[in-house]
Amino acid sequence: MVLVACSEKPEVSVKSEKVISHQDSLPFKVPSFPEKIMFCDSEFEITDSETEERIHRELITNVYYHSATIQILLRTKRYFPLIDSILKSNGIPADMRYLCVAESALTNARSPAGALGFWQFMPETGKDYDLTINTEIDERLHLEKSTIAACSYLKKAHNEFGDWSLAAASYNMGMGGVREAIERQGEDSYAALYLNSETSRYVMRIIALKYIIENPEDYGFQVLEEDFYQPIQSKTKLIFNSIPDLTKWTRQQKVNYKMFKVLNPWIIGTKLTIPKGQSQMIQLPIE
Repeated sequence: MVLVACSEKPEVSVKSEKVISHQDSLPFKVPSFPEKIMFCDSEFEITDSETEERIHRELITNVYYHSATIQILLRTKRYFPLIDSILKSNGIPADMRYLCVAESALTNARSPAGALGFWQFMPETGKDYDLTINTEIDERLHLEKSTIAACSYLKKAHNEFGDWSLAAASYNMGMGGVREAIERQGEDSYAALYLNSETSRYVMRIIALKYIIENPEDYGFQVLEEDFYQPIQSKTKLIFNSIPDLTKWTRQQKVNYKMFKVLNPWIIGTKLTIPKGQSQMIQLPIE
């Protein structure tokens, strides 16, 4: 480096007269807190400062969990239309779609405990709600059927507790657990109940995800319309006969096996057995 003494001041171009405040210069900001929390068509009761802090914690966590939250946003237009239509037809508030987001981030996730699918059914619970689970088929991975099963559970829970927040909490800890907490503590509000650490965060996470997904730009996310993942185009085929070898069958149909599995993730085996007199609907990709 050569240092040259200079008596004249260098010419500096001023591009902007905008004054940058201390808050603007910070790399991270505290997410804004909604003036009024609405959940399942009712105002969510904030009983004390601890309740507010729990919601704020979930807002902060999901706003700054950038990669996961952006991927959730991108998936919404692929999966919400089907989920929303099933919730509506079953009389379940639209906000319960965010329970599905909290459970699986809109993926066919598998938990260490063995829960599976968008709605994270355990095997026995799935069977209790009429989902077929065997070595060839696992309908916990069938979005339409598992959403219908989730609706059945939520309706049953709402009939018992008369409150959608408590119904959502029971999805995490079971109806028996919620019932016991209500009876022991003498409280019938989710916000006022002392629950285990997971369930005490659960409904708050659902609410936080609702506000972030519905108001992404308010929380620093910019997703263009063309960025959203769209539903994969497919056609329905009714199958009446068993398929002993799915890879061979898809070749005969001139269908890519990978895309067949993407569209039918609930078919977990390499064959599909259909009892006599029954049928099975599958999805085939449209080129």
